Amino acid sequence: MCTAFVSCGGSKRISSVQSDVLFELEYGNFDNQINMFDVSRVGSIDTSIAMRDGFFYIANSESKKIMELNSYGDLLTIYYNEDFNPVPSFSKGTDGTSATRKAVSYPFNNIKAVSVDSRKYLYAVDVLPQERREYDEEKKMSLAQVVLRFDASGKFLDYIGQQGPGGTPFPFIKNIYTTNASELVVVCTTGDGFQVYWFSTDGYLMYAVPVKKENVPNPFKDEKNDTFFSVENIVPDYNERKLYLKADYFESYTDEASRVQSGIDYKCTLVHPLSVETGEYEKSVAIPAYSEEIAQGFSKVEYEIPYDFLGVTENNWMFFIVNAEDGMNVQMVQVDGQRILKRQIPVSRTDNLYYTFSLSNTGIISALLVQKDSAKVGWWRTDSLIQSVINN
Repeated sequence: MCTAFVSCGGSKRISSVQSDVLFELEYGNFDNQINMFDVSRVGSIDTSIAMRDGFFYIANSESKKIMELNSYGDLLTIYYNEDFNPVPSFSKGTDGTSATRKAVSYPFNNIKAVSVDSRKYLYAVDVLPQERREYDEEKKMSLAQVVLRFDASGKFLDYIGQQGPGGTPFPFIKNIYTTNASELVVVCTTGDGFQVYWFSTDGYLMYAVPVKKENVPNPFKDEKNDTFFSVENIVPDYNERKLYLKADYFESYTDEASRVQSGIDYKCTLVHPLSVETGEYEKSVAIPAYSEEIAQGFSKVEYEIPYDFLGVTENNWMFFIVNAEDGMNVQMVQVDGQRILKRQIPVSRTDNLYYTFSLSNTGIISALLVQKDSAKVGWWRTDSLIQSVINN
């Protein structure tokens, strides 16, 4: 139950995790540069980052390309739309390979998330052009996204839709994941909740899991005050066919003087593990909120803010992140709720125009930090922190 919360008051100092900036990327259109500020585009920045086994994958939607780099910033593979990018200087032959680097031409449209499995297969979410999109009349939603699949050599294999290779496009994809068994998991949002697709190593659909609000556990539905909740994120387990649903609960607030409902208060956060194979929910885990003190005149008011769910690691730690005064606060919770760690990631809002994070299967937080003159790629070795706790 949420009453088991551990307080993390804003007055308590939380130690920081050391940041290692590994390399920088210049802005531009050449193969070893990224383009973050395309004046011809309207809308949010779509560039994202993923890391696996020490290799970084940057999906630069603004340039319609994906870059694979090592931890020194050396470009190893570039997947690029040749209508928007110059041919890489190292490209040789019809297959685009050189002794140490590869160049793969593909007509990307609008790249979103990327993921890499244990075979080094690359998966990338792409938005279809208007003429290839479909419309679900029953659910009243556009089906406009697919997952592209490239093998370890960079060869394009196929695109994956709802049923598998060449299938119907997905609704809006929130994120994609690859498990330790190299199974692809696609998490989509729909008008009435989420839809999760779990694929085999060959790309064929094994499970389609609808997550509708009426089927998500609500332990407070019989309480006197009205209780509401929203599912903020869903992430898969790396080792089992299991999903973790993070839900934030709120309750109506009634003014004592007028006895009129005048607002909604945050109540708590629960993570609900869901077995994909049986469809059964397991025991829920309460997630402490982030507490922040706000000065109001001569007094201070403490507010509780729910964390965002960043992901879960292969050694069963859930990661949560929230904006704080001095950067980002990270909370790590074992899936059984037995241990909780809190650390701060110093991220300057004045120096960084845009930033995006990703969590590796081993528990390393990676970031792309977009600044005025260049973009920096770094990581926080929270995996070492967790290991030291386990050893002690």
